[in-house]
Amino acid sequence: MCSFRFTITTRYRKEVQKQLKTAQQLGSLRQIKYLLAILAVMDGQSFDQVAFVLRVEVKTVTEWVRLFMCYGPQGAPRKKPTGRPGKLTQAQKEDLATLIDDGPVKAGFDGACWRSQMIQQLIFERFGKHYNVFYISQLLKNLGFSWQKAGFISDHLDEAKRREWRAYTWPRILRLARQKNAFLVFGDEASFPQWGTLTYTWGRRGRQPVVPTSGKRKGYKVLGLIDYFTGHLFYQGQEGRLNSDSYAAFLKRVMEQTDRHLILVQDGARYHTSAAMRKFFAEHADRLTVFQLPSYSPDYNPIEKLWKKIKQKETHLHYFPTFAALTERVEQALIKFANAPQEILTLCSLPTQLAFVR
Repeated sequence: MCSFRFTITTRYRKEVQKQLKTAQQLGSLRQIKYLLAILAVMDGQSFDQVAFVLRVEVKTVTEWVRLFMCYGPQGAPRKKPTGRPGKLTQAQKEDLATLIDDGPVKAGFDGACWRSQMIQQLIFERFGKHYNVFYISQLLKNLGFSWQKAGFISDHLDEAKRREWRAYTWPRILRLARQKNAFLVFGDEASFPQWGTLTYTWGRRGRQPVVPTSGKRKGYKVLGLIDYFTGHLFYQGQEGRLNSDSYAAFLKRVMEQTDRHLILVQDGARYHTSAAMRKFFAEHADRLTVFQLPSYSPDYNPIEKLWKKIKQKETHLHYFPTFAALTERVEQALIKFANAPQEILTLCSLPTQLAFVR
């Protein structure tokens, strides 16, 4: 019987595949294994091979084939089990939460994104409990999980240097700024592309929201500084690429607008740390003191939040037929924030572990 083979029409095979897709969407584990076994036997695999892969007994595969020959893809009619199905204990729920935190790959799945069907299978295999796939989302909410978009974290992140910067460099910067009565400015730059930027929005189910695009590979670049104490915004927009010359010209222009000392906190962009900029900083050491942020630490630079807010309110999902239209929109947003320092202070607050260092 284990060497039994059977043939089937192409139409019948498609029906099995269709039933399998439906069973996977519904999270019916028993039906999924049943249909996978049938397809595997159709492809010429032995009952022993199928049983090994699906982790069932050979006699179970034999019975599935018999049921298929009698009842087709649906299998034998199955009575709904009586009684209330068993649920996870509190200890098992804690173990499940740990498994979910560790990710699907570590749990033995191919994909790296958790889906309800995967968690249903995980619960069944690890704890022997069968949960309806439609209850999985409620179970996860009860365990403190939510459906959310993943984020990136750089594999170059040096947490030791970040701790050192928080504990020693940042307090030193604050003390120096107060001693010199200086502007403590965080610097960065942003690019606003004419071809447009997309983000999440509500739309009719099955009808994806669309936004016209100019297709022009051109962007408006903005250099900016914000003062940590007052929320004052210095900025300069330009066309073309950013480089050391444009960065130095911007800083020189800022120094011309005030006679106060500037303490600049910047990231490690190449034109921030180039030989030309090192020479510029040395020549203006009487007016300008520079500190570097730790590598890959945009969360320590509050002006990043300003760029994000401008894009959310002014450029995401907007159509800019001309470069002039884009430039005008960005400039209006910058003027608005330049005249609202309190909003910048609120919007661009530092992480708690930095903001309250004294």
